[in-house]
Amino acid sequence: MAVQFDYVAKRGWKPNNPDENYVITLLKIELDESAVREAKRQGKSEKKLFEDAAGTVAAESSTGTWTKVYDGKDSGIPLARAKRAMAYDLDYERKMFKVAYPLDLFEMNNVSGLFAGIIGNIAGMKMVSAMRVYDARLPRKMIEAFQGPAFGIDGVRKKLEKKEECLVCTVPKPKIGRTDVEQAKLARILFNSGNGTYDGIKDDENLLSLPFNSFDKRCKLVLAEARAAEKKTGNKKFYLCNVTHSNINEMLRRAKLIKDNGGIFMMIDVVTTGFAAVDSMRRANTGLAIHAHRAMHGFITRDNSPGVHGDGKLYGFSVSMIFLAKFFRLLGVDSLHGGSPLAKMEDYGEAIYIKDVLQAKELKPHNKIPSLGQKWYNIKPIWMTASGGLHPGDFEEVLDKLGDDIIIQCGGGLLGHPNGIEAGVKAIEQARDIYYKKIPLKKFVKENPKSELAFAVKLWGYGPRVVY
Repeated sequence: MAVQFDYVAKRGWKPNNPDENYVITLLKIELDESAVREAKRQGKSEKKLFEDAAGTVAAESSTGTWTKVYDGKDSGIPLARAKRAMAYDLDYERKMFKVAYPLDLFEMNNVSGLFAGIIGNIAGMKMVSAMRVYDARLPRKMIEAFQGPAFGIDGVRKKLEKKEECLVCTVPKPKIGRTDVEQAKLARILFNSGNGTYDGIKDDENLLSLPFNSFDKRCKLVLAEARAAEKKTGNKKFYLCNVTHSNINEMLRRAKLIKDNGGIFMMIDVVTTGFAAVDSMRRANTGLAIHAHRAMHGFITRDNSPGVHGDGKLYGFSVSMIFLAKFFRLLGVDSLHGGSPLAKMEDYGEAIYIKDVLQAKELKPHNKIPSLGQKWYNIKPIWMTASGGLHPGDFEEVLDKLGDDIIIQCGGGLLGHPNGIEAGVKAIEQARDIYYKKIPLKKFVKENPKSELAFAVKLWGYGPRVVY
């Protein structure tokens, strides 16, 4: 690559005071086999080709170009040299490396612009056949340029008057089928069944404003049921009401309707609406907490390659959910879906680490998953939503792994109870109650074989159900 200067640091180089002066990224690449053969034909080693690829990533994402250019008066070359990114900590065996970007390369409060730099064009290199961006670590000045969550964990607890324990909610199943009136009736059952402690109901991602289930009518009816149930049960309720739209002005209108009808949460599909939409909705200060659903994230984060956690080969191009979770917390969501900690044993507990990404004040790098950690300064910790095939038989293990500051979302795991919806509510109430009373789940089921929880466990067992 015929650039003006080197973008690969000398061995042993480290960025000076990175939490003040640099944005750091962590990547893994695979070298294209034809590029390796051509390099060897030219007498260049695979090691040198890897160095060229790492340097090209740093160059393309900062101040470089593919060829030497005019370097005379007013060319910008001296400043480009001074402000260039540097690839360092090259791992020649695993083809992993970090890139350090001087802070002056970015606007402090512009995530979309940051991404255009650090990941914008780096996947187009012909010498690279696969790439994964694992993480980014941001400096204090950039973190402090964002408001972060308006409420976070403590603020939502205050709104719900619930000082401890997890929250539970249900998304209607089928995803599409209930009318707005029928969804309000479902909310009434959820909010009032059993001991009246069930917390919330949630729209699914494709439930927007439909001919048979309009946003405005659904919003008003469900929130009316929430307020009525609060008076009856003495327990605060929430509705994760889906404002997602490609028109931000419409999302703001919907948020106002939620607020005007006594709601405390709006739901946004943060990947499909985009980083600018999330940032704009947070900066609008609507008075609502933001629940972040992540529809479409799998097309960005999913990687079934052997090398997804560093060891082995990569087969495609992706960014990690750890990377996305970090930026959505920065942008100011109050809760975010992080998957199920029970879904896969081979993921080294990625869902558990995502919980830490969302909640730690000083996040440490994971010991197995490639990551960089993060100091969060002014940014509040937020709720993780655990979902994906969960049911009452999972509560003990989910809570053991993720702690109390989570929302456990059960759709089919409540609505599919063999004795009906009310029994499903009671089963979840029982699962939550016995956990906090430190009664082992299996012991309770054995001693209470006719309980709603026992019937749920008989149907679904003690592990998560894979969703196809």
